[in-house]
Amino acid sequence: MGRNHWITTAIFLITIFAACGCYVGAGVIHLVDAKIATAVDENLLPLKVTDIFPKGTNKVSCWIKWRDTKINTQLVASWHYITDDIHILDYSFIIPKREGMGSIVLAMPDGKNLPSGQYKVDLLLGKRVLKTLGFRIE
Repeated sequence: MGRNHWITTAIFLITIFAACGCYVGAGVIHLVDAKIATAVDENLLPLKVTDIFPKGTNKVSCWIKWRDTKINTQLVASWHYITDDIHILDYSFIIPKREGMGSIVLAMPDGKNLPSGQYKVDLLLGKRVLKTLGFRIE
């Protein structure tokens, strides 16, 4: 089974932990912070912030914190597997309030793991990259 095959067998669970609005506005956002972590806790704070994950990892969280944001601003999390130059997916989500935090999760289905290699996630407002976060799975 080739490296590219994992994408076709994967289910990517992407979530933002906030109630989303339904109108997509032009948008203005100020990202206060963004981190890669293993998960978020019940208060939406990142757990085990890292950029290196062990072999056998099946999910990675991208945590963000924002303020001074136009409600209903649309952000896109664009996930990439750098090792084989593969664009995994783009996930659009709506920022529901002026200030807050949330998490977008890249996850494999039960019994599957993310392949070893280098990854990145670009956080985009329109075509503008607001932040790029890199990580590695050993």
